[in-house]
Amino acid sequence: MTIFSKIAAGEIPSYKCAEDEHFYAFLDIDPVTKGHTLVIPRKEVDYIFDMDDQELAAFELFAKKVARAIKAVFPCRKVAQVVLGLEVNHAHIHLLPMNSEADVDFKHHVQVSPEEQKEIAAKIFKAFQELD
Repeated sequence: MTIFSKIAAGEIPSYKCAEDEHFYAFLDIDPVTKGHTLVIPRKEVDYIFDMDDQELAAFELFAKKVARAIKAVFPCRKVAQVVLGLEVNHAHIHLLPMNSEADVDFKHHVQVSPEEQKEIAAKIFKAFQELD
């Protein structure tokens, strides 16, 4: 079981931003920007492009809704979507609020207190629930 599966199952605490029966979204613990969110499938799959077409389409639709929630909470030009995934062998999408491409620099991270992470996650979760 991957660390992301344990997070989605509630075995490891996280700052939950959104969820449904197939997918889970939570704040990155070492964010590049405030609101940096990870979106994962609950089903373990190592590589995003190993997902079958229907799963991948549903994953992207879920991520799109999470991105809309992030944009509602953070005034930004766009929400970047980045797929990396070498550190954790579990498919995931990074969603980052951005006003310029410089905001998506994985060599630089921001410090966000646990209290602020909790507030941000709650705001994104609320915005996610209000969308449809």
